[in-house]
Amino acid sequence: MGVQGTLEYLSNLLSSARRGKKKRKQIQTVAVKIRMDCEGCARKVKKVLSGVKGAKSVDIDLKQQKATVTGYNVEAKKVLKAAQSTKKKCELWPYVPYTLVAHPYASGAYDKKAPPNMVRKVPDTATAAVDESYTIMFSDDNPNACSIM
Repeated sequence: MGVQGTLEYLSNLLSSARRGKKKRKQIQTVAVKIRMDCEGCARKVKKVLSGVKGAKSVDIDLKQQKATVTGYNVEAKKVLKAAQSTKKKCELWPYVPYTLVAHPYASGAYDKKAPPNMVRKVPDTATAAVDESYTIMFSDDNPNACSIM
């Protein structure tokens, strides 16, 4: 490593130190469930969602009725507001893989219209309240509990 290599190393070291101080923008992804019937609807939605500030790319899936916006600092509220401006029924993507939900076949989670291997995202507190009532019902501390137990 000669003088040229040393200078190049120091130059790279100083430039990387300057880059570390800058705030890097993070790429975010927002998915929206939006009712689209035809290719014309999909084009209209794609055009509107492309206009959201920070949007880098917009992917439309007609079969799942899903629009995915990817970009720098994309906010879910702004994407949803832009989607609502198309006068179509829309909401943030409500589905998650069924492996992430504690009780995927509970009344609030199971949805016939959900894509394969997906269920609605529900908070764990909804199913915990039901489980808690069962534990109280069969508790040894409860004098009105089942006498068989």
